[in-house]
Amino acid sequence: MSTVADKLAKKSSRKTTSKQVRLRVVYLDFWSAVKLSFLAGIAIAIVTLVAFFMIYTVLNATNMIADVDELVVTISDGELKIAEFLTLPRVMAAAAVIAILNLIVTTVMGAVIAGLYNMAVKVTGGLLIGFSSN
Repeated sequence: MSTVADKLAKKSSRKTTSKQVRLRVVYLDFWSAVKLSFLAGIAIAIVTLVAFFMIYTVLNATNMIADVDELVVTISDGELKIAEFLTLPRVMAAAAVIAILNLIVTTVMGAVIAGLYNMAVKVTGGLLIGFSSN
């Protein structure tokens, strides 16, 4: 019986000539790194907003916010109410602030890492990457 694995093993037993190329990364374009880190920051910001919304929805649906509110009201003699502060608009506003700060930090870190790499290349000579074609 012939299986796919047997066919692949027969194909790989033949020697193929492969070219190997070694390239050295000696420069990272600063603006490309900033744009890429900005896009990564946008993706993280979207994930943050969705995660905050989902967590709030689950906590609200399971009445955990109301239970914690009852506990806090009991402990503080009615002076502090958590349910007044944990509303969906406030939670999403806090999530938006966190997402924007995270976006800024991610973009700046991408720029800093690109700049540090470009300075380190002068000392180290760059990153050596090998490619081969099969």
